[in-house]
Amino acid sequence: MSSTNLREEALRRRTFAIISHPDAGKTTITEKLLLYANAIHLAGEVKSRKSSRSTISDWMQMEQERGISISSSVLQFDYLGSALNLLDTPGHADFSEDTYRTLAAVDSAVMLLDHAKGVESRTRKLFEVCRMRELPVITFMNKLDREGLDPLDLMDEVSATLNLKVTPMNWPIGMGREFMGVVNLASKTVFVFEEGQKGEQIIDFKTMSVEEAKAHIPTILYDKLLEDLELIEMAGDAYDHDSFLAGELSPVFWGSAKTNFGIQPLLEFLAEHTASPASRETSTEEVIPPDYKDFTGFIFKIQANMNPKHRDRIAFMRVVSGHFERGVDTVIGRNNEKLRLSKPHSFMAQERSIVDDAWPGDIVGLYDPGKLRIGDTVSAGKQLLFKGIPRFAPEHFVRVHLEDPLKRKSLDKGLEQLSLEGVIQLFFDPEIGRQAPYLGAVGQLQFEVLKQRLVKEYSVRVSFQTLPFKVARWVEGTPEAIVWLERRRDYKMVIDRNDHPVLLSDSVWPLQYAQQNVEGLIFHEIEPLK
Repeated sequence: MSSTNLREEALRRRTFAIISHPDAGKTTITEKLLLYANAIHLAGEVKSRKSSRSTISDWMQMEQERGISISSSVLQFDYLGSALNLLDTPGHADFSEDTYRTLAAVDSAVMLLDHAKGVESRTRKLFEVCRMRELPVITFMNKLDREGLDPLDLMDEVSATLNLKVTPMNWPIGMGREFMGVVNLASKTVFVFEEGQKGEQIIDFKTMSVEEAKAHIPTILYDKLLEDLELIEMAGDAYDHDSFLAGELSPVFWGSAKTNFGIQPLLEFLAEHTASPASRETSTEEVIPPDYKDFTGFIFKIQANMNPKHRDRIAFMRVVSGHFERGVDTVIGRNNEKLRLSKPHSFMAQERSIVDDAWPGDIVGLYDPGKLRIGDTVSAGKQLLFKGIPRFAPEHFVRVHLEDPLKRKSLDKGLEQLSLEGVIQLFFDPEIGRQAPYLGAVGQLQFEVLKQRLVKEYSVRVSFQTLPFKVARWVEGTPEAIVWLERRRDYKMVIDRNDHPVLLSDSVWPLQYAQQNVEGLIFHEIEPLK
């Protein structure tokens, strides 16, 4: 494979995630992007458990029953000559770790806002993760089919709340029942939409100049449009592509995912203007560009039992560099162990198909025999270790009660697999061993997911005993400092699955006391990368 072809294929890739506060319409807009890219022919919406149809991206039964996204879905499709990798992330705060891991695997993000609510708390936190990773962010103001904030006021709120320059790429005509379309601000072309079949099919629109639109738009809306356009031209920030790619400016689009209004302009921008694959830094500060001669990639997600009949285990890999080919022999950076990648898959959520090759930016599913962990680097050349994907300290803790003692082996297997997947974290008491682990989670709802998946995927029924701990910290210090902690009764010292020492406490006060009295003791809210 020539270096020219490698660069061309890498430049064609667009890998992005959709982030939002819960209920902003994230899974619905995912469906509509697929619809407009002709990846599906009829879009589903997030509906109640009585509905006969559910969305493509929410493939787990619990997601379909609750109408929420629990795990990240990978969706791959082509549009306007670009190969798009769309990662639909959980919106619920209890599943934030999955979202953080996913944002490590993308090159840009779509920030979805409910235009009636503006910037909500969850959106703010996710945006800060994007800023930390210097990801370009596109803003989509959703739910224009409902009444909401004045567009100019909403632009000001986004800019002030997130300390971010925002530039509208188009502008809405009306809102609620009067929402009729958008104006492309660069070309001054008006798109007046026609109603689709409840948003399930691609809708038609009429194009015209601003002057011609006067005959198609009610006078009140037309006058308001002219006023807004004048204000934008006088006071708005001009779009600058370099500032966008640097994460300093966000282009803004308006529409309604439910009714399909405004989806196509967003999709076209994603295909033509979002970031192509970036370089990635190793633990030794070496920078690996997409056109690096050898194939490299890293694991950002592991999903057990996507096909419960086969009890399979899929590791989701982001290709960083080189040309990935089916059957390639690789080395795992963490332990130098050899691994042949013989059954790679591409995805449309739960549906999968064998792929023979992939390029930088692509997401590939690998059958994992149990050798891979989240954050692992795989490479076809020399041993490499990309800077890892951290785990966040859990805030909720339980112990498991097994209803049927004969299911102990199935429970151990389920806990091990689902912890490696990131559903929960396991901690072990060194005095007891690994037979009775403590379970930790960032969000309480993760335990409910664990319970249901143990039943459905491992035929194991459990109950939970809530533990009093509220704080977990990874510990660094001298052997003497660790012994000092182990001897005290107001802490609980455990180890994680990687044998790193972890301190559990019911509050932060004992931790502060320890740091004041023990020299060289360091506590980490995020697992230290080693």
